[in-house]
Amino acid sequence: MVKAVERKFEEFTIEQEPFYMPLGNEVQLFEQAYASKLPVMLKGPTGCGKTRFLQYMAYRLGRPLVTVACHEDLTTSDLVGRYLLKGEGTVWNDGPLTTAVKIGAICYLDEVVEARKDTTVVIHPLTDDRRILPIEKKGEILVAPDEFMLVVSYNPGYQTFLKDLKQSTKQRFIAMDFGYPPPELEKEILVRETGVDEDTAVKLIELAQKIRNLKNRGLEEGVSTRLLIYAGQLVQQRIDAMDAVKAALIKPITDDEAMQESLEEIAVSIFS
Repeated sequence: MVKAVERKFEEFTIEQEPFYMPLGNEVQLFEQAYASKLPVMLKGPTGCGKTRFLQYMAYRLGRPLVTVACHEDLTTSDLVGRYLLKGEGTVWNDGPLTTAVKIGAICYLDEVVEARKDTTVVIHPLTDDRRILPIEKKGEILVAPDEFMLVVSYNPGYQTFLKDLKQSTKQRFIAMDFGYPPPELEKEILVRETGVDEDTAVKLIELAQKIRNLKNRGLEEGVSTRLLIYAGQLVQQRIDAMDAVKAALIKPITDDEAMQESLEEIAVSIFS
């Protein structure tokens, strides 16, 4: 049993330090939340660095990171575990949440708002002073070790009446807001992550700023820092800048041909 836990610990441990550039006091706030055994909610638009931040913090704290990509078909059994047929009998298979509790990991439920509301209820006992995980199918109750931490993320920009976290869930977490970095810091991130020259980075960010200003004016979402990095990586591999921009910054965010043409005109004015 001990060896199995050790193997799981190693499996989810981040070996190399992820690059992350702090934008404020988020590192210190997260460290204090961890020390105080508080669950954390990361809020912000897609691709703004929430996941990278958490990877960095898991490395910094020396804890394994178990990540669950939430979706509308995610069930309680998917999180906690289930019995599986093996030979003529059944064996229990831990879900990622159970695994995280057992090894004292940080469990990250990414885009938790996508999960069914009857599924997210299972995390409630882990978010208050009980810090327990009932495994009803086995008739067991796991007590989370001090090292365990629960973190969820979601994009408030996509919330709707039918797809939003219940207040009974929201008010179990402290919340940390994330956004896109200011231009100067985003330039440093882009250069560091892709190796492009500063002039190219400045142009990409200028285009991103103009596209972000069109959010809710023809676009549902702006260009993420993640997409900027994709564009920079393509340019660094000697892809023509305009081709890289179309592939990484324009086509992923809109299918409307007229909008694509408008964005391409803006890009040409910057890169010509």
